[in-house]
Amino acid sequence: MRLRFDGWIAGLGTTGGIRLVVGHWPASPFGPFSDVMVEHPDGRRVLLAPTERVGRFVAGTYTFEQVQVVPVSVTRRGAAWTVTAGPLTLRFETGGRGGLGWLLRAVPPPLARWLPWVRLIDRPARLVRGVRTYGSAGNGRREWYAARDSHRILTVTGEWCGVELGRLSEIDPPVRFGFGSAPRGPALVRVTTTVEVPVGGVEAGTAAPGVPESGFARNRRTNRRNLFGRPAGG
Repeated sequence: MRLRFDGWIAGLGTTGGIRLVVGHWPASPFGPFSDVMVEHPDGRRVLLAPTERVGRFVAGTYTFEQVQVVPVSVTRRGAAWTVTAGPLTLRFETGGRGGLGWLLRAVPPPLARWLPWVRLIDRPARLVRGVRTYGSAGNGRREWYAARDSHRILTVTGEWCGVELGRLSEIDPPVRFGFGSAPRGPALVRVTTTVEVPVGGVEAGTAAPGVPESGFARNRRTNRRNLFGRPAGG
């Protein structure tokens, strides 16, 4: 069973040490939704998901220490993007397409999504640190990315639990949510992601969680944490 998610992925680092991957999916098996993957300086990985159904599927595909089910909103006005998700507020602005973006745009979308093509370009993609286009995901799943455009991210501002994130920086060290990382340079990528669930496996929205039940946080007030991993206000 193949599940396709069509939208945008924004990957960026901050001088405060938090690294972020924002997914904005206008078309998916769950309907339109957005989610945010957060890796803290100490390596703790948190998923901010809009519903428990989405949270369980994403956590069954990637790896997190905690999932927070919170309202997630992504809005765009021209080159400016705004993200609000529970303890996170984020604003970033994109720039020009660059050489990689023009190369991706030159590939016809049907070819870009074709699995043999994705596997073919996986090897040259690995020349960019952390980047993979095809690999194994959680619970016996396979996953592949068909990137179709890319824009540089130029600026970022935001807060996590009221603490400023700092200035824009590279994604260093690479994030560790799945088999590959976002590119080192902050970028917004137009992408179609396909997740293949094993035959006889769970269907979309009923996936086994990638974190224990205790890792699901539904109350934002009692589960917010600051940059250092302590309860907010503690």
